[in-house]
Amino acid sequence: MNYVKSNEGKKLTVSLIGEVDSMNTPEIEERLLKEVEGVTELVFDLSKLDYISSAGLRVLLQMQKMMKPVGSMVIVNAKDDVMDIFKVTGFIRLFTFQ
Repeated sequence: MNYVKSNEGKKLTVSLIGEVDSMNTPEIEERLLKEVEGVTELVFDLSKLDYISSAGLRVLLQMQKMMKPVGSMVIVNAKDDVMDIFKVTGFIRLFTFQ
């Protein structure tokens, strides 16, 4: 798993690539916690994400909780297979998708 980030002022876009699972979520979480400082708009682009585990969903939920008091978080471009994971787990109701 890898991710690419793009900053535009106080907007951070994170493009997740490959798979997010229990093996790589600790690293992703550690990096994201540092990168969201000062950000008021967080966008997760999932167009290149093939799979996300419950550990990955937990990281997204944590990021959303951090962003709620200071701004917003949206998820964009999720593939059908990844959207199915959000639907089956019920997490689809917890996030804003565009």
